[in-house]
Amino acid sequence: MALNKNHEFEELDGVKCGIVEKNVKPDRVAFLKALLEYNRYTVIVVPSPAPKVAPAPKPAEAEVATAPPPPPAVAETFTVGVTDYTFNAVNAIFGRMLKTKDGHIVTQAYWNQKEAVSDDEIPYYEHT
Repeated sequence: MALNKNHEFEELDGVKCGIVEKNVKPDRVAFLKALLEYNRYTVIVVPSPAPKVAPAPKPAEAEVATAPPPPPAVAETFTVGVTDYTFNAVNAIFGRMLKTKDGHIVTQAYWNQKEAVSDDEIPYYEHT
């Protein structure tokens, strides 16, 4: 149970973990895992639980004769956590604690995968 939304932790595969992100697609998992492992965190990835779905309303008698449409495909998502349950992604980014493989500081744009290269020369508050 987290004290606030910015600092979540829970058990993943029986290990207490700080939650990095939830409902993450596989390509984002690969990015986060590589970045966090480079920064010497032990990363644990587990499939996210299926979303709760409200029961479908009962069809009218006229609709019973036709076959019901198949349920929509649910995209497979994951929960990413690190074994350091004190980890907080916001503090790590703005505290300049994470580095890329080429030695640059991880910026918010790089973390959000909006930039392919971390441009740490200009502080985040001076970007326009």
